[in-house]
Amino acid sequence: MKKELSYLDSVHRDGRIWNLSVVVVLILFPVLVSVLFKAPVDWRGFGLGMLSTAPMYWAVGIIETFTYVPMLGAGGSYLAFVTGNITNLKAPAALNALELVGADVKTEEGEIVSTIAIAVSSIVTTLIIVLGVVLITPLTPILNAPALAPAFDQILPALFGGLGVVYIARNWKIAVAPVTLMLALFITVPNLGSYVGVLVPVGVLTALGAARILYKKNLL
Repeated sequence: MKKELSYLDSVHRDGRIWNLSVVVVLILFPVLVSVLFKAPVDWRGFGLGMLSTAPMYWAVGIIETFTYVPMLGAGGSYLAFVTGNITNLKAPAALNALELVGADVKTEEGEIVSTIAIAVSSIVTTLIIVLGVVLITPLTPILNAPALAPAFDQILPALFGGLGVVYIARNWKIAVAPVTLMLALFITVPNLGSYVGVLVPVGVLTALGAARILYKKNLL
């Protein structure tokens, strides 16, 4: 008799299948373009490009795995890494959903809540993109209006500000160190936005270090 898989075992099985399938699909696109347009690959240029970019992406990928999996759970992580936009959308959606239901991502309930939140945010994002493609031409004059430019510049700060108030208010003492560090870094080097994948785990490690020091000093 075949042994029934547990929920987490089935998540890992399906997650691996779908993630590997997506990798194959992504690789097939340039292969098909090369075949259809009879454009052979410049292997020298390909190798040089990989040498200059792959190490950074591998490093960020490894760092994000250790950073986001404990936050999003197994199912949510498999889905988030396929659909992308984790920092700006998937992680806030999952964390907010866990907060609303009072679930811990380490439990089966938390796993399910996180996965559903990320799935719904992915579907909503896709629908918005479809609407954007359909409506981009008639809406372009409105979206390019100078009066709306300040609002678009504040979308991400507003999103993370709203989330930040909730989590910082829980224990502001722990938040002081990472927030101060990130403010100092971004004020000193304004173009660090492209390195957010590396800076997120730096902030996490800073918060953990600050929490340990405060705990040792009986301040928590």
